[in-house]
Amino acid sequence: MSILRELLQDIPIPQVVKIRQKFNGDKLENPVEELVKELGKPGAIDRIKPGQQVAVAVGSRGVANIAALTKTTIDAIKQAGAHPFIVPCMGSHGGATAEGQREVLHHLGITEEAVGAPIRSSMEVVKIDQLPNGLPVYVDKYASEADAIIVINRVKPHTAFRGPIESGIMKMISIGLGKQKGAEACHQLGFKYMAENVPAMARIMLDKLPIVFGIALVENAYDQTCIVEVLPAEQIEEREIELLKIAKARLPKILFDQIDVLVIDYIGKNISGDGMDPNVTGRYPTPYAQGGPDVSKMVVLDTTPETKGNANGVGTADFTTQRLVDKMDLAATYANGLTSTVCAPTKIATTLENDFYAIKAAIKTCNILDYTKCRLVRIQDTLHLGEIEISVNLLEEARLHPDIEILTEPYDLPFNKEGNLI
Repeated sequence: MSILRELLQDIPIPQVVKIRQKFNGDKLENPVEELVKELGKPGAIDRIKPGQQVAVAVGSRGVANIAALTKTTIDAIKQAGAHPFIVPCMGSHGGATAEGQREVLHHLGITEEAVGAPIRSSMEVVKIDQLPNGLPVYVDKYASEADAIIVINRVKPHTAFRGPIESGIMKMISIGLGKQKGAEACHQLGFKYMAENVPAMARIMLDKLPIVFGIALVENAYDQTCIVEVLPAEQIEEREIELLKIAKARLPKILFDQIDVLVIDYIGKNISGDGMDPNVTGRYPTPYAQGGPDVSKMVVLDTTPETKGNANGVGTADFTTQRLVDKMDLAATYANGLTSTVCAPTKIATTLENDFYAIKAAIKTCNILDYTKCRLVRIQDTLHLGEIEISVNLLEEARLHPDIEILTEPYDLPFNKEGNLI
């Protein structure tokens, strides 16, 4: 028996129950139909002229309905007599390579065949200006040559800083359209100044580039589209501030303030830029954002297939598995830290041989006197918090919560012969 197994063999894993957390579930029954209406309003598709080359900027996140909404936008541009093309708008994601970014879009269901437009993927950029503080402002070369640019993105709280503008259309313009060099420039002075630099860069780009409008999306706590709005370029900043307030109110969360051990089945760039959303876990990569539960120890078990080995965020956890580490693409993961300048999330957490021992390790180190009283929560990922598992020690608290429904009797976490959760 290895020394690690010996240290962990007597650590008990508590029984769990499955619960349902209830959030505001308001959603659009037909987001595509809503977008068609929005595109028909003044300041939207009427700004596209026949014969124009139109760049449609699409990012790397797993945004609900993104493929269908992108195709609807492409179709509207064609009906206006113009020629649309897709530009991957994702900073350094996809391993900071043109082919990698094309592959990210493919995993989101955005292919040339599916949306009916060519994808022009390149990491080449053009410098168009610089901020008063000296930071350069870059834009994707293909986008810089377009007659018109449309940006599609979800508006939500950022994971590493707070401000009136966080993650949305403005950030998509400044960091996404700026590709790796633009993302690097925006991050260079650190997250302490991101709330200033993101909108400052975006304003310059809005002024100097033919960005005609943005398509802003807001999702509810169940990862469903609840708002689709077309924002004319001159209204993007003002309206995004209001949409961010709505998005923060709709953010899913774990309905327990203190957790001894949080087990997360999957992390990935399609889940969050940080692999797992710190707004949900309470673990932030920088001191410039806060909120969420008080978590003593956190375990991440695996990466999503869509993240293609980019395990950014694993370093935010305390423990992980050999399975996750074996899947890591170190270059893609480290590129994230080198671009954002935040490298703690790209470190490899303390690694155990399987799920069984990783969870035991977290329980052993969660600083409680009686391990049988461990307050444990298990989630699939930070996007899916409707149904989760909690240890029996949280049952009494759960029964008293008006937005929690207990779905099962207590049971043991099921492990296969390899020691991984089934």
